[in-house]
Amino acid sequence: MQLYLPIADLPVNVFLVLAMGAAVGFVSGMFGIGGGFLMTPLLIFIGITPAVAVASVASHIAASSFSGALAYWRRRAIDPALASVLLCGGVTGTALGVWTFTQLRALGQLDLMIALSYVVLLTTVGSLMFSEGLRALMRTRRGAVPPRRTHNWIHGLPLKMRFKRSKIYLSVIPVVIIGILIGFIGAIMGIGGGFILVPIMIYLLRVPTSTVIGTSMVLTLVTMLFATLLHAVTNHLVDAVLALILMVGGVTGAQFGARAGQKIRGEQLRLLLGLLILSVGVRFAIELVIRPEDLFTIRELGVNG
Repeated sequence: MQLYLPIADLPVNVFLVLAMGAAVGFVSGMFGIGGGFLMTPLLIFIGITPAVAVASVASHIAASSFSGALAYWRRRAIDPALASVLLCGGVTGTALGVWTFTQLRALGQLDLMIALSYVVLLTTVGSLMFSEGLRALMRTRRGAVPPRRTHNWIHGLPLKMRFKRSKIYLSVIPVVIIGILIGFIGAIMGIGGGFILVPIMIYLLRVPTSTVIGTSMVLTLVTMLFATLLHAVTNHLVDAVLALILMVGGVTGAQFGARAGQKIRGEQLRLLLGLLILSVGVRFAIELVIRPEDLFTIRELGVNG
């Protein structure tokens, strides 16, 4: 069944978009990430312009994150204090990201920036996560003892705060900075940033895996909701029809994904997530090299003129 999208200015198959939303929602709930790194490229691949895809996907990420965060909250797997400090930086970074998004759009460089950012970020992060997950899986099979985590220079910074749920004593400075970074990237690229936030919190901040995914989802929920509002008000690029279809599928898929994620070991999750991220990055790079005209076909109202 075809449905016309007013802002994207093209017809789409409703069941295809609904299935995409459900699939990405499942991934979101399973890995504790927003899923935008997967949804935004998928929308671009079916013909939706990058600017509209980024702005509209933010609402889907928020809906999926809300569904997943609710499931983790019920299991007391969220650190409220840590989430609050992350949000102090996340909201600021989101506002800065939307402003940068608007400026790049005015200069006519937005689509290129989005495409290049996806290629560089996804291939780099995906490669690192895949290799680390593979090493961890091999250590587990050999029965080797994993290397002991030691404190780094970050844990020596001032303005420390005790996060009781995560059982860590940490400076708020790196937490706020990480929040700003995730909010900024999310607003420009249409991603929740969970696939970056989760490894940073685990390996740099030493946040236990028992609370890291749920806490990550809270940051994703608030920053993406804020990004949606800002994009709608400042750029008028949020396609409400597309967002609604994605949200329906995303909320449903996230519930099943959260349950599935509890049945898989941590190193297996990291390996699968790294492989998924790397695959999307490579696919985007191929599209950019072979068929750049498909990525940069401008159909927006009022863009570049």
